[in-house]
Order: sequence, then structure tokens, then C-alpha cells
Amino acid sequence: MVYVVPGFFAGLVQSITGFGSGIVLMTFLPFVLPIPQGAGVSTLTMSGPNAALVWRYRRGIHWLHIIIPFIVYSVVATVAVHVGQNLSAPLLKGLLGGLLVAIATYQVLMQYRGHTPSHIIWPVAVVFMVVSGFFNGLFGIGGPLMALYFLTESRSTTEYLASIQTFFMLDTVYVTTLRFSQGILQLHHLGFVAVGMVGAVLGTVVANRVIDRLNLDRVRRIVYIFIGISGLYYLVQSVI
Repeated sequence: MVYVVPGFFAGLVQSITGFGSGIVLMTFLPFVLPIPQGAGVSTLTMSGPNAALVWRYRRGIHWLHIIIPFIVYSVVATVAVHVGQNLSAPLLKGLLGGLLVAIATYQVLMQYRGHTPSHIIWPVAVVFMVVSGFFNGLFGIGGPLMALYFLTESRSTTEYLASIQTFFMLDTVYVTTLRFSQGILQLHHLGFVAVGMVGAVLGTVVANRVIDRLNLDRVRRIVYIFIGISGLYYLVQSVI
């Protein structure tokens, strides 16, 4: 039942920033499940609140902004699911942590100087999709770079949350189906999902009372700071 608490904070963070539930949940799940199964449980735990957020922000969905990134992301995630058990987790988490810290620092400095980027060029966007898909397939934590991508493509908080939540809904359906088909997830893992989802729903309800008061610039600041904190967390994990 302790899993209700991580589920609550996962729902809270995901609803405010648009991502981050995997980061919160994967601080806990590796203590009770192997990383591949933990990643699958983490993804499914947020499926209910995720679907509710997609419905809430459905008028802000722009499918053309979502489909192409999802195709690239899902192809790489498929490969990562297959090869994930043969790679060094500490090294990969260290690389991801360093990348997130560098990006967050750059984005915060640019925003502080009044130079917030209004668009990410396609070569950089493709790199974001590939890296996100890779780490989602391994650890269920593909959100931070996709959050940056959708932030620059969105004109309002509603459009941003609609885009990223729809993206993650598609991701949940695809990657969960893949993990069940590969035998990584099994029916007995759904007990963790059900318990965690109780907390996630509560966290989402609390967050919904806050998010309407935040404009896109404030959401950007929160996202950048959380990306930096996430990066530091993975750097520390890689050396412990």
C-alpha cells in the first residue's frame, strides 16, 4: 500500500508539468521489481489519469504535431525494449542525467536572458525523439525531452498539455502491448498498477486545482527546473 504515495506524487507532477510520472515512480519500483517490469508498471499506473487529461484538453490536440514524433519515438522504443536487459543501467542513467542537466541549464539561462526558443529545428527534434524513445523503452522515462519539444511547438498551456498527454496515451497503448507480447509484463503485475493508480488519480485531482492558474511561461520554468532535478537524480544514481 506504500505504492499509493509514489502514485500520488506521480499524478501531481505529471498533471502540472505534462511529464515526470515515470521519474517519480521509478525511484520506488526498482526496489520491488526488476527494471523492465517496473518500467511497464510505471507506464500503466498513469494510464487512467492520462486518459482523463487527454479528454479534458481534447480541444487543444493537433494531431500533425504528434503523429510523426510518435512514429520515430515508438520505433526506437521497440528496439530498446528488446535490448534493454543487456545494457549497463548505471552508465545509461549517467548519460541521461548529464544530458538533462545540460539542457535544463541552457533553457533556464536562455529564458532568464529573454531568449526562450520558439522552435526546435528538425535535426534536434529528431534527436530528442530518438533519445526519448530509447530511454522510455529501457526505463519508462521518455518524458523530459519530449516535454521540451512540445513546449516549443505549443502556443498555450492547454495546447501543450493536450499534445504531450495524447502523445503519452499513444505511447502507453503501444509500449504496454509490446511488453505483454514479449512476456515482460504479466497479469500479476496489474496489482501494482491498480494500487498505484489510486494515488495517481488523487494526485491528478489535486493538480487540476492548480494548473488553471499557471500560464505557459510559468509552466516552462517548472518543467525546466524539474528536468534539471531529474538529471541530477540520475547522475547520482549512476555513481551509487
